[in-house]
Amino acid sequence: MKEKVLVVCPGRGTYNKEELGYLGRYHSGKSTMIDTIEEHRVKNKQTPIVQLDEMNQYNLKKHTSGENASALIYGCALGDFYDIDRDRYDVVAVTGNSMGWYIALRCAGVLNDRNAINLINTMGSMMKNGIIGGQLIYPVVDEHWQFDDDKANHLNQVIKEVKDRQGCELYLSIDLGGYRVLGGNEPALKLVEEMLDRVDDRFPMRLYNHAAFHTPLLHKVSETAKQSLPVSLFTPSTTALIDGKGKVWQPDCFSVDEIYDYTLGPQVLEPYYFGRAIEIAVKEFAPDKIIITGPGSNLGVSVAQKLVQMKWDGMVDKKSFLERQESAPYILSMGREDERAIVVR
Repeated sequence: MKEKVLVVCPGRGTYNKEELGYLGRYHSGKSTMIDTIEEHRVKNKQTPIVQLDEMNQYNLKKHTSGENASALIYGCALGDFYDIDRDRYDVVAVTGNSMGWYIALRCAGVLNDRNAINLINTMGSMMKNGIIGGQLIYPVVDEHWQFDDDKANHLNQVIKEVKDRQGCELYLSIDLGGYRVLGGNEPALKLVEEMLDRVDDRFPMRLYNHAAFHTPLLHKVSETAKQSLPVSLFTPSTTALIDGKGKVWQPDCFSVDEIYDYTLGPQVLEPYYFGRAIEIAVKEFAPDKIIITGPGSNLGVSVAQKLVQMKWDGMVDKKSFLERQESAPYILSMGREDERAIVVR
C-alpha cells in the first residue's frame, strides 16, 4: 500500500555553496525540463542554469541574485519532484515556503513547465536593477525547539518600537516555524539589528540579496507582475495545495482567476505563514511522511520545529524528533543523501 506524502517545496536561500553541482548531480538526464528553462533564459539573455550549476566555484553575488537563484532552485526542486517514487508514495498535497509557492503551483499542475519558468523567472527578475528593502531572520524557539515566550516578546517589542520610528518600515515577512523573517527598509533593518539580543552569535541574521518579500513594500512588483503575466498561464490543479495563509486549494474547487489573484497579490504583499501551512497540511491530510524537495535541506529544521510546537505524533522536543527520525523518519529531505535514497525509485 502506498504511503501518503505531503511535498514541501523550498524557497530562496536553499542553493548555497554546498549545493553547487546539485542540478548536474541528480538531474542531468532530464533534458526536456531543463531545455524549457534554458530556452526561456536564453530568450531573456540570462545565464543558463546548467552553466551556473557547473561553475568551478560558488559565487555568492551571482548564485544568490534573484534572476539566477529562482530559476536554479526551481530546476533542482522540480527535478526532485519528478524523482519521487510514485509506486511507493501517493502525493496527496503540496505546499512551499515563499518562492516555493510558485514551485508548488507547478507540482500541483496549476502551471505547466513553460508557464512555470515564465512566472518564476519573471518574479525572480523583478529587482535585477535594484533590490527593494531587505530581510532578516530571528529565532523564537529555545535550544530544545520549544517556543520561547521571552524571545518572542522581545522580538515583538523591538518590532513595535522600530515601526514607531520616523522613516522606518518594518513588517513580518515569513512565519518560518521556529523563526520569524522580518522585511523592511534599510533604516528599519539596521535599527532592528542594533536592538535585538544576539542569539547563538548568529542572529539576527541578514539574508543576503533578499528583498522585503511578502510586505507592502513590494506593491509595485505586484502591480508589474499582473501587467506582465496573464491569467491564462494558470489552469485548475490536479493535486491539493496549501498556500501561505493556510488555505487549502482542492482540485476543481476554485477558479483560476482566484488563485492567480492570490499568487500575484496577497502572496507578494502579505506575511507568508509557512508554519501555518505545515500545520494545516498535516492536520487536513495526515500524511505518513513529509518529503522536502532540494536543493539544500535547511527547510527541514523549520518543518520539524513546527511539528514539535504542535506536539505532532509524539514529537514534543528536538530530542524526541531526532529519535523518531532515527527509528522511523517522518521528514525526508531530498537534499540529504541518506534521506533521498528513501524517496527515489
